[in-house]
Amino acid sequence: MATPPKAPQETEADLTSATPRRRPKPEVMEIGGRKLSPSTLMMGHGFDPALSEGSLKPPIFLTSTFVFENAAAGKRHFEGVTGKRPGGAEGLVYSRFNGPNQEILEDRLGIWEDAEDALTFSSGMAAIATVLLANVRPGDTIVHSAPLYAATETLIGKVLGRFGVHWLDFPAGATRAQIDAIMARANASGRVAMIYLESPANPTNALVDVQAVRASRDAIFTGEKPPIVIDNTFLGPLWQQPLKHGADLVLYSLTKYAGGHSDLVAGGAVGSKAVLDPIRAMRNTIGTITDPNTAWMLLRSLETLELRMSRAGENAEKVCAYLRDHPKVETVGYLGFLEEGSRQADIYQRHCTGAGSTFSLYLKGGERESFAFLDALKIAKLAVSLGGTETLASHPAGMTHLSVPDQRKLDLGITDNLVRISIGVENADDLIADFEQALKLV
Repeated sequence: MATPPKAPQETEADLTSATPRRRPKPEVMEIGGRKLSPSTLMMGHGFDPALSEGSLKPPIFLTSTFVFENAAAGKRHFEGVTGKRPGGAEGLVYSRFNGPNQEILEDRLGIWEDAEDALTFSSGMAAIATVLLANVRPGDTIVHSAPLYAATETLIGKVLGRFGVHWLDFPAGATRAQIDAIMARANASGRVAMIYLESPANPTNALVDVQAVRASRDAIFTGEKPPIVIDNTFLGPLWQQPLKHGADLVLYSLTKYAGGHSDLVAGGAVGSKAVLDPIRAMRNTIGTITDPNTAWMLLRSLETLELRMSRAGENAEKVCAYLRDHPKVETVGYLGFLEEGSRQADIYQRHCTGAGSTFSLYLKGGERESFAFLDALKIAKLAVSLGGTETLASHPAGMTHLSVPDQRKLDLGITDNLVRISIGVENADDLIADFEQALKLV
């Protein structure tokens, strides 16, 4: 009877030959001791043309699976995917887990906030849902700022609520004492899974004091400290970098400024490997990773992110300066107009480097006046979303936040006379002319 062949043993040569093409994480280039800026690194960081036939730009890797160098390498990769070895797969495995386009994108996304690691998702809500599912258990409490994007409130309050998850909130502009009070109540109720922030808040543009939240968390929770997660879509990464102010994880709807052309949907998360590892494992399980084509499009968009956001911010400053003195405007919720010495101005000065290009416009009147204004616009498009090259305007109370109960909308300042505007990169004087003619018809 023939002796069965022995299983091949993993050798040092196998380990060397099995080294994947894109691991370990690429080092950030320096020249003469100078660390290059994010806008420069967006042009090539994390991609080696020699690995793709000399292509200047990364190709789109449209494949569902990747060939292993040998069986031992396949086992090691799956040890990372399944969590037996922390940090994720060592190499390319399967497109539900990773892929070249996604990994290059994640390498570049983390650079903007000097984050240790990053993950990308199929939408902003996919990012939020995956983060919540990776951290929350039945019976837990989530502490969050308010208001939140309506879908986020629905996910926390209604969907997770069905599984015994509770929530407590504090207003976006809360003082340290107000935050302490909510944190203490939450801590007394049992395990707190997460402190979830949105700053600026959607759609009121109210800022959260991340530093105060961090100080409160550290003072009140003496054992397990719940992670501080923040949705930074409205300002980041150019105008606010919350990791520097105490956040543990920063979330983005990459659909907005990162994508910037209103032609894709994606989400992102940046932070430390320790915080992101369980989220990566959850993403591997439920399949919320961004697809290769979208990742490739985002790589293109990141190259012009600073240019687009800077131009949009300059335009917004000019447009808001016109709107603030218009007789049919009640007030403009623009971060550049915060009252000196106010709580919001103090947060802005400590946390932000720019006022952004998305703001809340409160007209004199109610829904009728808001609708008349929106229907009269010619350059600005009536559509939800923000951060694109084109100017967009919408009515939160009747659109994005329609599902929020009426009384809660009033409590949060989401009134019928509120119009949310995201300024694009058009000519600022043309935009002013458009708003001027629309306001005449209100």
